[in-house]
Amino acid sequence: MGFRTLIAAAAVALALALALGAAGSANAQALEKKELKIAVGGKPLLYYLPLTLAERLGYFKEAGLSVEISDFGGGAKSLQALVGGSADVVTGAYDHTIQMQAKGQSIVGVTQLGRYPGIVLASVKKAGTIASIKDLKGKKIGVTAPGSSTNFMVNYLLAKEGMKPDDVSIIGVGGGPSAVAAIKRGDIDAISNLDPVISQAEADGDIAVIADTRTEKGTLDVYGGPYPAAVLYTTAAFIQANPKTTQALSDIFVKTMLWLNKASTEEVLKVLPEEYFLGNKTLYAQAFEHSKPTYSPDGRFTQEGADAALKVLKAFDPAVAAASIDLSKTFTNQYVEESLKRLAK
Repeated sequence: MGFRTLIAAAAVALALALALGAAGSANAQALEKKELKIAVGGKPLLYYLPLTLAERLGYFKEAGLSVEISDFGGGAKSLQALVGGSADVVTGAYDHTIQMQAKGQSIVGVTQLGRYPGIVLASVKKAGTIASIKDLKGKKIGVTAPGSSTNFMVNYLLAKEGMKPDDVSIIGVGGGPSAVAAIKRGDIDAISNLDPVISQAEADGDIAVIADTRTEKGTLDVYGGPYPAAVLYTTAAFIQANPKTTQALSDIFVKTMLWLNKASTEEVLKVLPEEYFLGNKTLYAQAFEHSKPTYSPDGRFTQEGADAALKVLKAFDPAVAAASIDLSKTFTNQYVEESLKRLAK
């Protein structure tokens, strides 16, 4: 290749790079809202892994978004941040979209992150023999936060046995070292939590599993069907005012889900901060492998999953049971379908 040919090729490459940069800049400029506040209830939990991956892989910045992530003790608190106006969007349990509709507020799931909950209910061995749900009567059960999805699973399992939520005492223990410490101290008799907390407690021999929704079989055993878990949700008002920003968020999380489902355990661990491993990277790797089947393959919601969530909430939430819920207003696949088309190009 001659000198002139090299110069011409370089010029073409530079022009292409400038064009792509201009396109990216134009896309960023087109966003209605470039600075976003995202709330989450237990960011280091594997339940919310896609949020950390999207952040650390640089996908928010790539899309022209500047995000501030606020981490709360549980999903109920991140929902409160959205309702109170201190957060724009939430990565939280799909259940909350149904509950809020029953309260007259429109919250919409935009991207599904988890297709199985990944929640485990286990007895704490220090508390003595607890072999069944009925044995939990009068016991103290640790959850990430009262009113969170970990609490909902306990409520539903109690309802299946003809029991009520107030047959047990619910205690918020968070979703990290504080939860492990509560088990170690014997502050609770049972725990409903997620990985890596559960895998850590199992490895230490501190708990005995009663119900496990980290797998399809375990989810079917508990809920009788597929059950949506973590989703990206926001208010209908936010979506209406910020359709391009909503699309950008969908693009980011769909891209993250596609990356996650192809990535090896080693590739995922390289992206994460050291503090997520709770001092044991090997154990965290095992916890991730336990949880990997729980993630959505593409970000899509299913009607079957929405139906299952409504059935479960009706079993223990009087407000949902009394309401006429329109599930079509609790989620949308519109943005995910567009994201999949964009990413296929």
